[in-house]
Amino acid sequence: MDFKFKKHQKVILLVNPDSEYIEYNPELEEEVPIKKGMIGEVNIILPNGKYHVKITDKKGKTLAYVPLDEEQIGSAED
Repeated sequence: MDFKFKKHQKVILLVNPDSEYIEYNPELEEEVPIKKGMIGEVNIILPNGKYHVKITDKKGKTLAYVPLDEEQIGSAED
């Protein structure tokens, strides 16, 4: 299977992810809404072809992980 994005590649969310599938970091004091336009990084490529994307804040702290299809993310690298 050929994938458009690689592990650790920076990506931007092109859609608002389904809130049912967002895995928030349990260490957070408050859950930050994960929405379209946020920047993340491909954590792993799942066996079903989805991308497991790690969403971080500007300081690099992990906010959440979100499984997304290739059509739901775009490259955030220059």
